[in-house]
Amino acid sequence: MQAENTQRLTEGVIWKQILFFSLPIIAGNLFQWLYNTVDSIVVGNFVGGEALASVGAGTSVINLLIGLFSGLTTGAGVIVAKYFGAGLEEKLRRSIHTSSVFTIVFGLFMTILGILSSDWILRAISTPSNVLDGANLYLRIYFAGIIPMMIYNMGAAILRAVGDSKTPLYYLGVSSIINIVLDTVFVSVFRMGIAGVGIATVIAQIVSAILVVLKLARSKEVYRLEWKLLKADRSMLLEILKVGIPVGIQQTIIGFSNIFVQYYINLYGSAAMAAWVTFNKIDGLVFLPVLSFGVAITTFTSQNVGAGKPDRVLKGTHVTLLMNILYAAVSSFFFFLAAEPITRIFTNEADIIQYGMRMIRTLIPFYVLTAFMQVLSNVISGAGYSFASMMIMIGNLCIVRVLYLMIMTPRSNDIATIFQSYIITWVTCAICLLLYYRKGGWRKSLHANA
Repeated sequence: MQAENTQRLTEGVIWKQILFFSLPIIAGNLFQWLYNTVDSIVVGNFVGGEALASVGAGTSVINLLIGLFSGLTTGAGVIVAKYFGAGLEEKLRRSIHTSSVFTIVFGLFMTILGILSSDWILRAISTPSNVLDGANLYLRIYFAGIIPMMIYNMGAAILRAVGDSKTPLYYLGVSSIINIVLDTVFVSVFRMGIAGVGIATVIAQIVSAILVVLKLARSKEVYRLEWKLLKADRSMLLEILKVGIPVGIQQTIIGFSNIFVQYYINLYGSAAMAAWVTFNKIDGLVFLPVLSFGVAITTFTSQNVGAGKPDRVLKGTHVTLLMNILYAAVSSFFFFLAAEPITRIFTNEADIIQYGMRMIRTLIPFYVLTAFMQVLSNVISGAGYSFASMMIMIGNLCIVRVLYLMIMTPRSNDIATIFQSYIITWVTCAICLLLYYRKGGWRKSLHANA
């Protein structure tokens, strides 16, 4: 059942498997980062600070509305990986085709919801009037083409679940190049502004969706996509949703907390908003390997749970923790020192640069905590206990963070108060995850099912 690009992570040297499985994911996420960051660089340099703020305001809303689907792709990946690891071919087929049908239905829903609600959400978070129209335009174009993005993400999740982390990388590379070229042409040559950036993104997403569908449909392996089998199996859908909904709710609610943060950033004006966009792009770059190791340990955990190898799950967790924390420490040091020249890539406006440097130098040193959190939360979710992970992440990264902001920001005129809410909740979340990892019921269940 194993194809050329797939990997069984249930045997072999653990650190090598996790590292080499992670590398294509890291490269793929780098392309994804370029995909989104070029939008900001082109807009910031060819259109201006207000347009950059518009794209940033739109992005925060996008992350909120697609958070639920991101969790559902995780749920599908966990189930597919489990059945792949266990060698249960019929259940593997049903999980793949159920996930595919669900993606189309949910994509239609998100298209309608995103287009209809974008203006209301932007106004609700006090988006300044000078960036409102641009943010609304960017959002509506993005959501008009959201189905291809969802198709690619689900297809990539299926391929990674069966151990193929290389193919999604290739397709992201192609679509990223297309996006970069079209961004430059539409904005700098045809002067299409924010609309050009949105249209370029949609076209690139359509290409990546077509490629991943063709890959699955033409495969000779058991996980191939067969049009005649495209239907939603009720029991399989429930199994996917059981894992995916808690992760999706987690992503959505954390996205809401980030919208809440965006509200307070907006109060400092368009320069602070543009700096926040810049910081989030830099944050995305630093966070790429952290996130990628999290994806790798999810697949590793799910396959080994399916194969009945609990000790291997725990060893893999410790190895991944070490690699992830080491990377976060080294990269944080570099970006702290290079804060100013990196910020200048996005803009030459002095007030934006000052805000951006302050954001980087306040938050980046604490990224080792996010590396720690990513590994533990993904191990717990990969073992099928996504509800527990959800409760810990929501409790700290949303509820505690929002309460802190509501209490502290009225007492301070310093934007650093907003950044402190991240640091405090990273600390509390890391502590809670460690306690659950060591003492939680997931660990007993892990050994009981071996």
